[in-house]
Amino acid sequence: MYTLHGHCHCNQIRLELRTEQRPEELRLRACQCSFCRRHGARTTSDPKGTLRIVLSNCEAVSYYQFESRTAEFLVCSRCGTFSTALLRDGDRHYATVNANTFDVPLPQEAEPVDYATESPEQRIARRRSIWTPAEIIENWGTYSERRIR
Repeated sequence: MYTLHGHCHCNQIRLELRTEQRPEELRLRACQCSFCRRHGARTTSDPKGTLRIVLSNCEAVSYYQFESRTAEFLVCSRCGTFSTALLRDGDRHYATVNANTFDVPLPQEAEPVDYATESPEQRIARRRSIWTPAEIIENWGTYSERRIR
């Protein structure tokens, strides 16, 4: 099992991706939507892995949605880093991680992908099948922590 750690620039959003794949073998994607292009995102996921997202200060996190509104993009309101895209599916969460947030850079090239022709239902189905099951831990101040599955 491999563990990749990452975070936004100011450390308000911390990430821990556990995967059985060697980091240099993870598939990186360069989504061609305007949001991902403008952020220079290279995303990765592992449907057999797990992702832990720790939000040190929820007030510093922006949940941005656009177009089909089928995912939330977690952006740090303090430093502007896009860290993950999140699909909330009932009591389950799935995410893809911006690999540029990892502490150790991944050397592989990102494959350009374009999902513009997908319907909202197709996007959700694809995300369920290839994104990583995620756990979110939200901290709302010094003594308050709320674990979201």
